[in-house]
Amino acid sequence: MKSLRLPAVALTVAVVVGACTGGAGKSPAATTVPSATNSMAPTSSTPPAASGSALVVDSAAADLRVKLDLLLGEHIIFATKATRAALIGNSAEFAAYGGLLNKNGTDIGDMIGAAFGNAAKDSFNKIWSAHNGFFVDYTTGVATKDQAKMDKAVSDLTTMYVPQFADLISGATGLPKDVVTQLTTDHVLQTKKIVDDQAKHDWAAAYADIRLAYAHMSMIGDPVAEAIAAKLPDKFAGYPKNKGVDFRVALDNLLQEHLYLATDATAAALEGMSDEFQAAGGALNTNGTDLGAAIGSVYGDAAKDSFNKIWSAHNGFFVDYTTGVAAKDQAKMDKAVSDLTTMYLPQFADFLAGATGLPNDALTALIKEHVLMTQAVVDAQGTKDYAAAAMADQTAGRHMEMIGDPLAKAIVAKVPDKFN
Repeated sequence: MKSLRLPAVALTVAVVVGACTGGAGKSPAATTVPSATNSMAPTSSTPPAASGSALVVDSAAADLRVKLDLLLGEHIIFATKATRAALIGNSAEFAAYGGLLNKNGTDIGDMIGAAFGNAAKDSFNKIWSAHNGFFVDYTTGVATKDQAKMDKAVSDLTTMYVPQFADLISGATGLPKDVVTQLTTDHVLQTKKIVDDQAKHDWAAAYADIRLAYAHMSMIGDPVAEAIAAKLPDKFAGYPKNKGVDFRVALDNLLQEHLYLATDATAAALEGMSDEFQAAGGALNTNGTDLGAAIGSVYGDAAKDSFNKIWSAHNGFFVDYTTGVAAKDQAKMDKAVSDLTTMYLPQFADFLAGATGLPNDALTALIKEHVLMTQAVVDAQGTKDYAAAAMADQTAGRHMEMIGDPLAKAIVAKVPDKFN
């Protein structure tokens, strides 16, 4: 990623405790779970509804789709964390997330290479890295109010990156070039909109647009993965698209999004950005009700309500912990950790074990890891060790798949009629 030099922007240091405690612990009405399907998918990769393969959620083809979607989602998250840091003048945080953004790009390149070889990987990496750089240019232009620089960056993205990327993906997968072009253009415009929102400190719009752009990455990843699996069945056996895999994709994506929205909220709180905290907290709550809706779609309203109550409480406990870190209040921090480990953890493990049949001790271990990993992010944010915070953020974000995958597999196996 290109180096970004921005004018110094003073950062407020006081956290508005009332704002912190008022947002993340309450859940608004549930919203629609983002769809994991896409009409671009090759129909040859979709099994008949009555086939037993419709219940297989962990084939090589399904794994390809899940991992590609998660990496693409991670891309937009790291990009927007980096641009946010740049636009508020936090150069250390920008460098940390810029590094992760670059590594995420090569991770996606490795997936392309695993399918199509090193030449395709190298081409992808070159095009993808350039598009990251163009967004750095755009962000720099926004920060310095340099309209010419902004216009040049938009031109580079739309006249260089979009056609190059569409040519590469269409040529490799056989997907229609015009559709890939449209999806890629949408990604560019959505990311540009987020940067514009961040620059204006219109945090409500920024986080609404982040969620939109995050969901859109699956609209790119899904058809690409499905086309790769259809073209290379010997490498990616099984079906990447059935109702069970759709559920796994949606659950993994929402869990990853949860973690990154949570750490956006804690970062804003610890930097004294109360308006941003309220907006990030609102997005976090809506993500939670989307997860609840996914559970409810399988087990009904009672299960949805139980999930929402437990999940909302755990968001609130992390708000309490963050408030304690900001105020250097060890008693408040200890109480929050106790609430997370002695209330949330056993309640959530019991709920999931009852719903899925998975062993309670295995679920307890996974949930405890989530708690400790999120705590590590907040601790690093609190000490302004932005390199450590970003690395801990990625570790915690990627861990969410380790929770979502076994849950999805167990749910599909326990309630097969919902997925036939």
